[in-house]
Amino acid sequence: MDVLFKISIVLLVGILGGRLAKRFSLPNVTGYLVAGLFIGPSFFKLITDQDVQAFSIINQIALAAIAFSIGSEFDLKDMLKVGRSIVIITLAEAIGAILLVFIVTYYIFDQSFVFSIVIASMSAATAPAATIMVIRQYKANGPLTRTILPVVAIDDAVGIMAFGIAMSMAKLSLGSMDSSFLQMIGNPLIEIFGSLILGFILGILLTYVANRANSQEELLSMMLASIFAGTGIANALALSPLLTCMMLGATLVNLMHNSNRVFTIANDFTPPIYLLFFTLAGASLHLSVLAKVGALGIGYIIARAAGKMVGAALGSKAVKADDVIVKYLGLALLPQGGVSIGLSMIVRQQLPQFSEAITTVILFSVFVYEVSGPILSKIAIQKAGEINGAERATDSILEKTIEQAC
Repeated sequence: MDVLFKISIVLLVGILGGRLAKRFSLPNVTGYLVAGLFIGPSFFKLITDQDVQAFSIINQIALAAIAFSIGSEFDLKDMLKVGRSIVIITLAEAIGAILLVFIVTYYIFDQSFVFSIVIASMSAATAPAATIMVIRQYKANGPLTRTILPVVAIDDAVGIMAFGIAMSMAKLSLGSMDSSFLQMIGNPLIEIFGSLILGFILGILLTYVANRANSQEELLSMMLASIFAGTGIANALALSPLLTCMMLGATLVNLMHNSNRVFTIANDFTPPIYLLFFTLAGASLHLSVLAKVGALGIGYIIARAAGKMVGAALGSKAVKADDVIVKYLGLALLPQGGVSIGLSMIVRQQLPQFSEAITTVILFSVFVYEVSGPILSKIAIQKAGEINGAERATDSILEKTIEQAC
């Protein structure tokens, strides 16, 4: 079957899934994922595993665009007000997940130290894509929403560093690595700070050329060139494309006077890319994983969710955040996707003797969280009263402007 024809099937099925999801008051993302599941290997086999691999460029573009969009939330003026609080909350929820997953796998399920420390470190990362899509669909705004966005962004940096340290500890435990503690810490730090430096440099360049753009089309082309360059260079240098593109967006929002022009164009361009991304993500899920996972996979799911929710609540209380953040932030941090799957590929390369067990649990976790995560995110922002908050904020600004004019 022709590749372009298959892409058209993915788009049409994704649209249908989104419409059905709306009828049941579910987020569009859930509809895309379930629709993709039905056309994937588990059911009608219209999209095979080989097709998903062939369309990997779509995943890279979507994740890079999402990271770039998240970067727009890192306005320095706002971050100086809440930056310390965000870091504390992020560390608390990430450490909460890592600790609880390690305790459950090592002590309750009697797994090896290597297996437990590696899979525990992989529990820290949150997939920002689904949460961001839910926030956009429901035009959410408020204290909880403004906390979710920077937390999921920093969360990936924490997750990458935790995984790097865990892999070094695992290799030391197996005697397959002769490394100092400084080297163990240094490798993930190099990845994180190298990615941020690369994103900062590209952000400066994009700001310079964007200020001289003569048209919307030219501005869009410059933005895409910067995002693609950031992703490509990061891949070539073994850095993180997510952190690079996030820093690219953060640099732009702080240096460019009218950066909203760029991010508005990005928001208009990306919906079909996101639809393809999530529908293909659904097509990559295998129901056969459910038969293999057993009690360990269920224990991992529960431990990760409990760790993130308890950690987020304790971190929020520690910084005296709003009650809605304390109560509902954890629910919005459960999706797990691309980053964790990417980390499992590294495990396959570097610790092949543990890869099958770890990959099975992670794929099961992705299956559960990718389908349920958007629903839980919607519940969180709904209970916080922030659905359509962006529209209310705009109306409030208009009212104040009219009052001042009068």
